Amino acid sequence: MHNPHDHDAPIRPGRLVEYLDTFVRQDTRRRQLLRLLAAGGVAPLAVLGCGGTDDTAATTSSAVTTGTNGGSCTVIADETAGPYPADGTNSNASGVVNALALSGIVRSDIRTSVGSASGTAAGVPMTVTLKLVDTAASCTSLAGYAIYLWHCDRGGLYSLYSSGATDQNYLRGVQVTDSDGEVSFTTIFPACYSGRWPHMHFEVYPSLAAATSGSNDVKTSQLALPAAACNQVYGVVSGYQASVANFAAVSLASDGVFGNDSAAYQIATVTGDPNSGFVASLQVGIAA
Repeated sequence: MHNPHDHDAPIRPGRLVEYLDTFVRQDTRRRQLLRLLAAGGVAPLAVLGCGGTDDTAATTSSAVTTGTNGGSCTVIADETAGPYPADGTNSNASGVVNALALSGIVRSDIRTSVGSASGTAAGVPMTVTLKLVDTAASCTSLAGYAIYLWHCDRGGLYSLYSSGATDQNYLRGVQVTDSDGEVSFTTIFPACYSGRWPHMHFEVYPSLAAATSGSNDVKTSQLALPAAACNQVYGVVSGYQASVANFAAVSLASDGVFGNDSAAYQIATVTGDPNSGFVASLQVGIAA
């Protein structure tokens, strides 16, 4: 049986256009980045994946910017939006799907569906904070940008696409970065489905007004969850049973997305536990 999440499985003809679209978008962004690096006198570097199932990504050195406060930042890797972005760039069984156009999609708590849908995604609570910084301006915080976050539920299903969740739009939301360049979402710990390391997707837009379609984004990337946190949930918390075998069979190196990039800059810092909930944070660097 074809697994809709398995990037190595044969692609059904009906999904081919979606995969080609995300591939072209990713390849275009990579080429743009390489041209920018070359123009700045920085040689493009080959990026290696990490080895094993830990959280350490073995990479070549990346262009790191030092901030005025002594911190540092780097441009986060461009990644595919995958087959389930619901950002107006592809379709589900009913046609073009765009969660960005839903009333109520601008929100901090993304666990419950909005509009005519009313389902709530069960799972271990998690707060995700993304901090947007400008790598071209000494890691200055970027305020006023919109960030769209989405991910699968504890069963590995994506709302609006996966059988059993097509009538839901939970675990999707948009927020505008504050004066510190930050947005925070209240959500749940996602599943690990076959072939992919546990992750979340996000798109960055120059403004909330521009966040109407994935075609308007300035960055598409993914957040990776650390193995230590995953081991606290999978095989321990009810509802995540399917994640146990899937997680045991994948590593950052074998992952079709993180294994091709500098995953060290995509792994979130996570604290907490299943009882009190988790807090995840990630710095997102873009060359604004």
